[in-house]
Amino acid sequence: MTAQDRAMPPTAAPHPAPLPTEDSAHPALSRSLVLLMALACGVVVANIYYAQPLVGLIGPAVGLSPETASLVVTLTQVGYGAGLILLVPLGDLLENRRLVVVTLCSTVAALLVAAVAPTASLFLTASFLIGVTSVAVQMLVPLAAHMAPEASRGQVVGNVMSGLLLGILLARPVSSLIADSLGWRAVFGLSAVVMVGFAVLMRRVLPQRRPTGRSSYGALLGSLGRLLVRTPVLQRRTVYQTMMFAAFSLYWTSVPLLLAGAPFHLSQRGIALFALSGAAGALVAPIAGRIADRGWTRPATGFALAMAALSFFVARAGEGSIALLVLAGLLLDMGVQMNMVLGQRAIYSLGAETRSRMNAIYMAIFFLGGAAGSALAGYAFAVGGWEPVTWIGFAFPAIGLLFYLTEFRGRPAA
Repeated sequence: MTAQDRAMPPTAAPHPAPLPTEDSAHPALSRSLVLLMALACGVVVANIYYAQPLVGLIGPAVGLSPETASLVVTLTQVGYGAGLILLVPLGDLLENRRLVVVTLCSTVAALLVAAVAPTASLFLTASFLIGVTSVAVQMLVPLAAHMAPEASRGQVVGNVMSGLLLGILLARPVSSLIADSLGWRAVFGLSAVVMVGFAVLMRRVLPQRRPTGRSSYGALLGSLGRLLVRTPVLQRRTVYQTMMFAAFSLYWTSVPLLLAGAPFHLSQRGIALFALSGAAGALVAPIAGRIADRGWTRPATGFALAMAALSFFVARAGEGSIALLVLAGLLLDMGVQMNMVLGQRAIYSLGAETRSRMNAIYMAIFFLGGAAGSALAGYAFAVGGWEPVTWIGFAFPAIGLLFYLTEFRGRPAA
């Protein structure tokens, strides 16, 4: 048990009524349902990343200049951040299954608009809405935590999060390969079809969960800032993951630039295949969940941060070696995924009535860290090449490690 678990009163476990309580829902959380939720997380979160390697194709087709084509990615990210703040907290207010299904149906509509949009304004609007509605993934993860027994909550969250990370890592190579064969519009059209299938599946297999809270939507949003200020565990885990995700985004934004130039000269397809190598990092998520369930969150956090910092020394040495760059990506991805699962397990243990809001705060803030890492990547590579990229990348988890050391000054484990 972690310190925050020990601090929880016995009544902290949620008992939604009149629908089945979470305790009674435990037997229904089969391995097949966990796998299906993991797959759903992967295919939903992939929508945020499909356009990133396709900007050069999308821009001319819809009338965007090279200088403004990056708005496709930016608006999707901004939309996702907005959805985290505006939609995900509704999981503490509205019936969860219906919320997930309605949000997925909205994703379908946004993807279809993107697939046929003839103008820049329409496509950019669709990009923003794709980001907003793709937060359905952050409704599924807390729901899985609600359904899981306390003793195995970390393992369940880890298994579901492995699907999410696979979606992040596979989205770019998959969209590149589809666009290479069928054109970029097919990426969004095919994703819309997949989303329809998962909306139907989620409607059929997810149990109902109606939160006991009866506050207004305005009060729900107003509580976000108070939760962050009053919850030290949430603060600490958010700082750790913000540093880690900034490093993650910086690496995976800059390494294609390195691979496209000398001495590698990889094609778009070659870069896509390289990105597939990082998918193995998702395998660490279930392990991280089991570690958290055993109460080893504190040492595992230090290990994850150190592994991410080490990855950039490997990346620096791998400037001329694809093998070392692959190793660096694996180390980084494993560290980031491990720390994410440890963090979610910690904040989900603080109480069911605030779980969706805490998840929204956690995700929204570290997502901003990822956006900062992406922005720094292009600038650092353009100005100084690979070396400054690796030093900046190392600095992010190093800052996290320095903050982590303050845990040993009489503070409770996070």
